[in-house]
Amino acid sequence: MTEWAIKDLAKATGLTSRALRHYEHIGLLHPSRVASNGYRFYGDAEVARLYRILSLRALELPLPTIRRALDDQTTLADAIEGHLALLEERRERITEQITDVRRVRDAVRKGRPMPIEDVFSGVDESRYEEEVRTRWGDAAWERSAKRRAEMSEEQRAEDDKRSLDVNAALRAAADDGEAPDSSRFQDLVATHHRWVTDQWGGKAPNREAYVGLAEMYVADARFAAVYGGEANAATIRDAIRIWTDAHLT
Repeated sequence: MTEWAIKDLAKATGLTSRALRHYEHIGLLHPSRVASNGYRFYGDAEVARLYRILSLRALELPLPTIRRALDDQTTLADAIEGHLALLEERRERITEQITDVRRVRDAVRKGRPMPIEDVFSGVDESRYEEEVRTRWGDAAWERSAKRRAEMSEEQRAEDDKRSLDVNAALRAAADDGEAPDSSRFQDLVATHHRWVTDQWGGKAPNREAYVGLAEMYVADARFAAVYGGEANAATIRDAIRIWTDAHLT
């Protein structure tokens, strides 16, 4: 039987060793054996199971749901066949998403104004999972994923609209040249903090986490684009710092 060390499996999949250990902790994926030095190794059956986990994760299913779906024994070949079927089902949606993103890109390049809903139309939030796990821990992602999984389709639509509204308001204040310490900006940041708390499954970000989130808005071009560019993101970060100094210990 071929075996792979945890570091090799992490490198091959793009996961972190921490994420694989978390999968073990919650009973989702156990190593085939653990050496006397604590090193974990994975065999063919575990690789097949991990393949199914990742294919289901691509469908934005939360980990507890995936664990319940993996009770049967499946070979790697069967897992790949099932993944192929799922990919074919999603092909139409991916094609639509590509069209949306190209339209947004062309509009931004040409300086055409467009509704904030259209800017977000091609965004897939699941791609941030590893980033969230690394920055704020596994629990932060699990709480957020569980929250979304328990919503109805209508509730998710309302939640998405709220997200758009909160972030669009911050962008509008920055576009208007509002000072970071103005009452308007500080009220918007208070609303944003409540929104982040809800997004994180009810756990309010502390001072360090909230300022770290604001710094990411500036440092990561993906987030800066949401707020109209790095300059706007920097203004929003400054407003968050001011609000944090006044309200978080």
